[in-house]
Amino acid sequence: MSAPRITIVTPSFNQKRYLLDALESVRSQNYPNLEHLVMDGDSNDGSVELLKDLSAQPGWGHLSWVSEPDRGQSDALNKGFRRATGELVGWLNADDRYRPGCFAHIVESATKSPTADVFYGDYTWIDEGGRLLQIRREIEFNRFILLYHRVLFIPTTSTFIRRHVFEKGEFVDERFHYAMDFEYFVRLAMKGYHFQHVPGLLADFRWHGENKSALDPRRQRAEQNGVVHSVSKFLRHFPPGAVRNLALFGTRQVAGALRYSEKLLRGYYVEQFLRPRIQS
Repeated sequence: MSAPRITIVTPSFNQKRYLLDALESVRSQNYPNLEHLVMDGDSNDGSVELLKDLSAQPGWGHLSWVSEPDRGQSDALNKGFRRATGELVGWLNADDRYRPGCFAHIVESATKSPTADVFYGDYTWIDEGGRLLQIRREIEFNRFILLYHRVLFIPTTSTFIRRHVFEKGEFVDERFHYAMDFEYFVRLAMKGYHFQHVPGLLADFRWHGENKSALDPRRQRAEQNGVVHSVSKFLRHFPPGAVRNLALFGTRQVAGALRYSEKLLRGYYVEQFLRPRIQS
């Protein structure tokens, strides 16, 4: 199997507690053609000292970093995406991590699906200490479910994007601070980019008290609803206000039923019940 260049972009701000775990999860892939860009937002918790120390050690030649003030996570991501030289670009937040074999799975899928633009895999939820909370198997791509379901089924932590998407000017919208991933994937889908599900546990999403979705879920939902209302041709048939909100509620019920039905047919809920032992 050939080794196309992979770039991992990690936005980080005062995440030293988890940052080393994320960095090690990239290095331990032992991938021969790798670039890891950490875009630090001028942290003051020792993150910069950690990055300096690692960069001076053998085995960390793939690591590059910048520490400077930014306008938030979306700005940091775009800085990294613009610098990326890899054919495949991963989006790994500083508090998440990749699982063993992740890059091999992605390269295999990218080779088998040369027309796909975005690849996303299954993942897990872990707690602050890295202990397994839940296995998250995802569905095949469905644009209706993506737009209308209340839960984003494309996890950034296990998502890789071909660089030509960025070369065409498709970057994260920096007006969004909580639903930037949702807006980005919806925009790409509406423009006809091809999404490919990769069956396999690729990454770990870490739940802790500083998750944006936990800190301000109402603002996240408000941003998400704004995206849906702005792009949905179906909702435009209804007058703004209560009637349109009721139509959105109905479409979300349908999208949820479709997603949960597919997961049921794939045996996801049986797997959750049995909770097989996996590396955590």
